[in-house]
Amino acid sequence: MNYCGIDLHSNNCVVIVSDENDRIVYQKRLPNELAQIAAALEPYRRELAGVVVESTYNWYWLVDGLTDTGYSVHLAHPAAIRKYEGLKHSGDFADAAYLAQLLRLGLLPEGYVCPREQRSARDLARKRMQLVRCRTAQILSIEGIMIRQTGIRIKSDAVKRLTAAQVNELALPADVALAMEANRAVSEALEQQIELLEKRLKERVSLRPEYHLLKTVPGIGQTLATTIMLETGSISRFAQVGNFSSYCRCVDSLRESNGKKKGEGNTRNGNKYLAWAFVEAANFAIRYSPQARSFYDRKKSRTNRVLATKALAHKLARACYYMLRDQKPFDAHLCFG
Repeated sequence: MNYCGIDLHSNNCVVIVSDENDRIVYQKRLPNELAQIAAALEPYRRELAGVVVESTYNWYWLVDGLTDTGYSVHLAHPAAIRKYEGLKHSGDFADAAYLAQLLRLGLLPEGYVCPREQRSARDLARKRMQLVRCRTAQILSIEGIMIRQTGIRIKSDAVKRLTAAQVNELALPADVALAMEANRAVSEALEQQIELLEKRLKERVSLRPEYHLLKTVPGIGQTLATTIMLETGSISRFAQVGNFSSYCRCVDSLRESNGKKKGEGNTRNGNKYLAWAFVEAANFAIRYSPQARSFYDRKKSRTNRVLATKALAHKLARACYYMLRDQKPFDAHLCFG
């Protein structure tokens, strides 16, 4: 059998085909064109056990295209792959060969290939988060201008209601007023686009039972339920609740040897969107759920505010796992005891 590894870049990729003894039978740098890559692999199709593609930001077209062509495609998880640091030489061809070797040995850490029919909605939710961050930057900039020029602190809700006429009435220096109006106009445009995206997302997810289950959790509303549902995908891909909690970055990272701490692992290994969503859910749950507030206060008395919030986020992540697995609504007594 042969094994293929593809080291994918923005405008080209390195394709390696190796045999059962890791001998290279084909290697070449190719442009990012599906037809050329498929043509290069065609002579090895019958003996090709699988194709490994490195999980970069632009893998959609290649994984989908090779899958449609009939190849068994695996998406490598780069954060979980650690090459021997003492190697004298490493490069694109060596990386592609290493991916093929991991596949041959059955040791390849694989990333999640989100189904195509769900991928567009998930990416739309991520786009909404990007626009919200941009809008927040504009609001903070206006607040900074106001306090710097006038000494007056203005709340974000008031900033969102600002009009061009109100900016002119502030009688700021011409250049300062122009800068503030630029922030205000951009913020207003972003708000319109965010509303359009939220409307579309609601149409896509409101009929799914998982969406309504997640909304029964205190602290989880429309936006967080959408994010958690789309980023989680099928809950069956997590064997245990601990796997899901780890994916949400809700567990500690620790390396031990002989009972002693030797450092920490990759704390960023997991889904950053789920990590954000459950921390946000914890902050809201503290306000609206007496049981969540009691749990938070107990943790805070023994640690600090940040660790207590993370502990509550972990608690909510575990609850969501069991809810999605068993298709049951949130139960505060089961969650907090």
